[in-house]
Amino acid sequence: MLTQAWSPIGGITFYRDSGHTSTLQDPVIGGIAARHGRTPAQVMLRWHLQQGRSAIPKSTDPRRIAENLDILGFELTGNELAEIDGLDTGRRGGPEPTDIRLAAFGRPVPEA
Repeated sequence: MLTQAWSPIGGITFYRDSGHTSTLQDPVIGGIAARHGRTPAQVMLRWHLQQGRSAIPKSTDPRRIAENLDILGFELTGNELAEIDGLDTGRRGGPEPTDIRLAAFGRPVPEA
């Protein structure tokens, strides 16, 4: 079974008042990106890929779309994968799925 990543480059981690900051600004992610000459977003997408997840990032910027597709030219080491895994706080960054309702968000959510 293939797991799909929701908000795979971390946008949901700083959703509304969750108290989280952007995963893309995390020093661990940034350090790994610098070592590979890649962006933090590319590192996050590569991490998902190497973990066997389906990751479909959202962007309307053609430059970012191209950047998001360019993740096959490098590979994260086992230690780097473990470093990223270690960032998990066990806390949800976004809303609870049961909280996604028209009254809470002000617009219809067809799949809710």
